[in-house]
Amino acid sequence: MSVNANQVRHVAKLARIAMSDSEIEAMVPEFNNILGWVEQLGEVDTDGVEPLTAVIENQLRLRDDVVDDGNVRDAVLRNAPDAQHGFFAVPKVIE
Repeated sequence: MSVNANQVRHVAKLARIAMSDSEIEAMVPEFNNILGWVEQLGEVDTDGVEPLTAVIENQLRLRDDVVDDGNVRDAVLRNAPDAQHGFFAVPKVIE
């Protein structure tokens, strides 16, 4: 598979990238090289290879998903300009 200048121009237009004709001509061989590498990857025999999400094995460091109110209501309300009865107080906006 290869691309020509019109296809590069179309891709640039879709990506909303302004390119001069000389830049488009310079991109044609670069696109074709990339497509050639992709075709080479397609030739690799991957039968029996398990799909990977990463090259090296890593584990996500996530905390347990536990519902908690944080028990910091008073600390949070200390930052409020106005707090009443344990809630943020805001001016009335609807009559």
